[in-house]
Amino acid sequence: MAWPIAEVARMSGVTARTLRHYDEIGLLPPARTGSNGHRYYGEYELLRLQQILVLRALGLGLPEIGRVLAAQVDEVEALRDHHRRLLAERDRLDALAGTVSRTITELEQSRKDGSPMTSINRPENLFEGIRPSQYGENLRDFPGLAEAVARHTATMSQDEIEAGHRARTAQMIRFAELLAAGLPADAAPVQAEADAQYRALVELRTVGAEEYRAIGRACVENAQWRAAYEAIAPGLAAYQRDVIEVYATTRLS
Repeated sequence: MAWPIAEVARMSGVTARTLRHYDEIGLLPPARTGSNGHRYYGEYELLRLQQILVLRALGLGLPEIGRVLAAQVDEVEALRDHHRRLLAERDRLDALAGTVSRTITELEQSRKDGSPMTSINRPENLFEGIRPSQYGENLRDFPGLAEAVARHTATMSQDEIEAGHRARTAQMIRFAELLAAGLPADAAPVQAEADAQYRALVELRTVGAEEYRAIGRACVENAQWRAAYEAIAPGLAAYQRDVIEVYATTRLS
């Protein structure tokens, strides 16, 4: 049985335009193309699309997904591997949800009776499940930058790496505070924070305007990056993207 592209789009939630793009880059060719030019997909292609969507949900870019699919031999074993990764991501999100829930409870209690926040007394509690290290771990669409991050990390102790994780999360929280205060992306305090963020980035490698814009878009488009931002404040991923767009336009172009 074969399904036309419109039906596959309806079933999967993937637009026909995206499916055509997957065909054009060789990631998901259709089973056949009709004389009228319409694409048709069989069971094999639907299973492959499922794998693509799972890997996208795990934060992989299209080039990396292509390499993963090309390397797999046994479909069942590949699905088992995807399942293991999904379970690991579920556990991370469960820990993240627990962290945010505890912080909300403590904030509410602190505002009610003035009691100190336990998580502030032990700041590491604020960051359980939040791994901004994913910023480096998921730079697969930015291989040059990923290589620079890997080289830099290799020179650091575990304590220094953990300190870097917390520093990046603290910066995300500062952006969340600016967002909550209603400051637009082009406001001076916001762009001052963006400047500090960009300067920390270029200590690793030169990053031009277009690449920096792409990194900004990844804050929304990369599922794991977006989850990390949204766990801190709803709308923070899009806010970070917009902040970077303004910075790239006004400072780098």
